[in-house]
Amino acid sequence: MKSVQFAVVACALLVAGMVPAVLPAQTSGIQQNANSAPLTRSEVKMERDEFLKSHRWDGNSETWVFKEGVEPSAGVKTRAEVKAERQAFLRTHRWNPSSETWDPIKPEQAQSKSREQVREETRQFVKTHDWDGINDTWVEKAPRRSKAK
Repeated sequence: MKSVQFAVVACALLVAGMVPAVLPAQTSGIQQNANSAPLTRSEVKMERDEFLKSHRWDGNSETWVFKEGVEPSAGVKTRAEVKAERQAFLRTHRWNPSSETWDPIKPEQAQSKSREQVREETRQFVKTHDWDGINDTWVEKAPRRSKAK
């Protein structure tokens, strides 16, 4: 019952434009730009109905999926394409909390390491350093003493 309630709420938020990142390319076509007027109630209902004709809630993956026999519209990107675009954007932009915007990274600041390389460097660093909460800094751990025989 909870998944059905969640699905209804998620669908309502999606068509109301409150969750634009969930399935932006798969909505029926009524798009709201920053310069356009807000959608009317009847437009929202129509968009919801169009969406529900072609999608169903998959409780296992907890996401909206196309109903069997329904193909995405021409121009709709695959999930892999969207993820690749997101990764490309994240490689070239950083969130700036003070201005609350995504700022482009200068090429010299861009990281050329893979995620796995960064993870490994982080693991090595954490093995050799401790966080000093008093001074708000990382401190190198003292080397372990070998056992004398």
